[in-house]
Amino acid sequence: MSVDFLFQYSALELFWLLVPILIGIAVVETLAIYFFKLKGKNDFKEWILNITMGTLSYPINGIFAFITLGALFWAKEFQIYTFPFTLSALVLCFILDDLTFYLHHRICHRWRWGWGLHRTHHSSERMGIDVGARQPFTKHFTGTRMLKLPLVIIGFDPVMVLFCVFINGYYQYLCHTQTIHKLPRWYEYLFNTPSHHRVHHGKNPKFLDKNYAGTLIIWDKLFNTFAEEDKNQFPDYGLVKDLETFNPIKIAFHEYWNILKDMLRTDISIKQKFFYLFAPPGWSHDGSRKMSTDIKKEFGSS
Repeated sequence: MSVDFLFQYSALELFWLLVPILIGIAVVETLAIYFFKLKGKNDFKEWILNITMGTLSYPINGIFAFITLGALFWAKEFQIYTFPFTLSALVLCFILDDLTFYLHHRICHRWRWGWGLHRTHHSSERMGIDVGARQPFTKHFTGTRMLKLPLVIIGFDPVMVLFCVFINGYYQYLCHTQTIHKLPRWYEYLFNTPSHHRVHHGKNPKFLDKNYAGTLIIWDKLFNTFAEEDKNQFPDYGLVKDLETFNPIKIAFHEYWNILKDMLRTDISIKQKFFYLFAPPGWSHDGSRKMSTDIKKEFGSS
C-alpha cells in the first residue's frame, strides 16, 4: 500500500496545519480545568510563555535546520538499500525513529551539553498541554540529531524519516497533561501515555532518569529505565533546582551560560573543563554538586 500522499506537505505547511490545532487542544484543556474542575493547574502567565516559546522555536530552529537536513540528504548518497513509500516501510521507519528518539532523549539527560538544550522543557513546575510547547531554540546544535543518519543509510528516504520525526513530536505533545489519568491497560503497556510522561517530568528522586519514551514505552522497559506512576507519591514537576523566572531568554540559555562559566574557570585542568561539558549534569570537579545518580542513591532509589 503506497503512502506517497502523506508526504505532499512541506514542514512549513505541516506547521501551519497542526500548530493551531495543538494550541486549540491546550485551550480546551485549560477551560476544562477551570470550568469542570478536572485535575491540573492553570497558570495564565506561564501558559502564554510556553505557547510563545513553542511558536518561536519553529522558525528559530528552522533557520538552522540545514545542519540536520544537509546531513540526512548527504547520507542518502551512501544508502545500502531503498525502501519504497509503503505503509509497512513507514511503520518500520517510525519504530526505528522512535528508538533514535529514546537514545537522543536519554543522552540529553545524561550529557550536560544535551541537558543545556533539554532543561528548557523540564523547567516548568506544572504539567499541562502547553508545557509540551515549551521547547528550546537550539535543537540542531546538540549533535544527537545525527542519530537519524543510520535510518537513511539503511534505506529510508529522508522525507519519510522527517515525517516520522514530526508525528512522534506531535504525539508527545499530547502526553503533557494531568487531566487524563490512565488509558486502557494494553495501551499503557505499549505506548507512552500521560501517566508515563508525568513520571518523566517528576523531580522526585525515584522518578529521575525514567521514562524517556517518545511514542513507544517498550524502549524504557527493554533498557530498564521504566517507572510506573505512584498513586501514593505524585510527581513534583520541575528541575531539582528550579529557575523561578518567566524570562524566555534565561530559560532557553541559562544552562549554556553555566557551562561556559564552568569551562572558563582558571583553577581546573583541561580534562576537568571537558568533563563540565560532557559529564552528566551535576558533575563537579570537587564533588560539591550532585548528579541524579547521587540524589537517587541518597534517597535509596534505583
